[in-house]
Amino acid sequence: MVDTYRKPTLDKDLDKIAVLEEATGLLNRGFVTPGLAVLFIFLCAIIAAVFVTGQPGAVVIVAAAMIGAYMALNIGANDVANNVGPAVGSQAMTLGVALAIAAVFESAGALIAGGDVVNTISKGIIDPVAVSDPNIFIAVMMAALVSAAMWIHLATWIGAPVSTTHSIVGGVMGAGIAAAGVDAVTWPTMGSIAASWVISPFLGGVIAALFLAFIKTAIIYQDDKISAARRWVPVLIGIMSGTFATYLALKGLKAIISVSFGTALLIGLGFAVVTWAVVRPIIARQSRGLENRNQSLRQLFGLPLIFSAALLSFAHGANDVANAVGPLAAIVHTAEFGEVAPKVVIPLWVMAVGAAGISLGLLLFGPKLIRMVGNQITKLNPMRAYCVALSAAITVILASWLGLPVSSTHIAVGAVFGVGFFREWYTENSSRRADYVARHRINATEDENSTPSRTDEQRRRKLVRRSHFLQIIAAWVITVPAAAMLSGVLFVLLRAVLV
Repeated sequence: MVDTYRKPTLDKDLDKIAVLEEATGLLNRGFVTPGLAVLFIFLCAIIAAVFVTGQPGAVVIVAAAMIGAYMALNIGANDVANNVGPAVGSQAMTLGVALAIAAVFESAGALIAGGDVVNTISKGIIDPVAVSDPNIFIAVMMAALVSAAMWIHLATWIGAPVSTTHSIVGGVMGAGIAAAGVDAVTWPTMGSIAASWVISPFLGGVIAALFLAFIKTAIIYQDDKISAARRWVPVLIGIMSGTFATYLALKGLKAIISVSFGTALLIGLGFAVVTWAVVRPIIARQSRGLENRNQSLRQLFGLPLIFSAALLSFAHGANDVANAVGPLAAIVHTAEFGEVAPKVVIPLWVMAVGAAGISLGLLLFGPKLIRMVGNQITKLNPMRAYCVALSAAITVILASWLGLPVSSTHIAVGAVFGVGFFREWYTENSSRRADYVARHRINATEDENSTPSRTDEQRRRKLVRRSHFLQIIAAWVITVPAAAMLSGVLFVLLRAVLV
């Protein structure tokens, strides 16, 4: 009798232990990513200590290295999603492949073409004379770094892709005002940055919408889609190749070789023609035997999207690593030499901290924003994702030509918005689409671009999620003031310690 009663009791106890172990395992899994991030920050502190031990301001440099590492992690978690999100959302590649490609090319861009010289006063928004005291300058830079990193961290947590450039600009502005007053800020520069809040997403959205309109007109709503694709897909891929060649010549490789705008355009034209000639027979071969439907067309855009994600990541690493390591390099120089220089050389270990931090931040925390950009704002397929990627590169090139300050984050997300809002408009207003649907009588469940009859529910359907749209726009608008206010408070606290 005793054994009969003990066995169920023992089984219940073992079951409770098993459940407890499973719950503990799940809890521990949630602490793995932040634990690795903290470990990386302390590793960067050790590396900095090895390089600066015995030098003036070693303690300040080690602290700044930890802050720079934290900033780099947050840039990787938030900003890199714009480069690979559309390709992931369109299922051109898996999330794992996207993370690997982005991590490799971000690091390569930072280390190969990241530049060895940066401006110490980000974007020229603060008068150097106003912060000429080395200790004041160090406090300004540290406050700017911490505030920018904290704001980007918060934005990532709520799922809003924000501009890291605007975050660091806001941080420098807030600390500069706290240090030397409102007159220390170069307000015309700040005005141009504020204008970019509108210019960047608008340009990105318009260009992406124009390319999607062309694809719908020239390929999707043609009676023979496959023949149209054989004619136009090589042209579109050639345009993408030429655009990215121009983009890399102007932005991604500027630290290695200086190229004029005209030369960059000629390089892009050459790449476009060669790519068109090479791709044309490949597309013709790939399109043989494909059914005359949109699903078949999507197969032809997969490989270009993978290349675009890699090239965008390379250019991003080359350009935006300065957001993490620029202020850090300025702190290192000022602490070592006791002077505020207009430009400083970035030590190799500082660049490595930025490159490794961006890649690790992407791997640990990037999937959330990648999913947001890729498929939660609006539904993307390879053709729409192609328009987003191409728009990002073209807009940066146009902005460089016109001398306009733009944000790569705002451009990419604006392009996603542009694609979604254009689809809403096109679904309701396109006579070409209506004629095509009437002639072919395509069932709506087969092709979401072709609907035989529009019910009231379909008319009310929105292809861009308004909640995400409003959340992201709000985050963009408050990025600079939020980072500025936080930075001002942090500067007051740091000044009490450093000055």
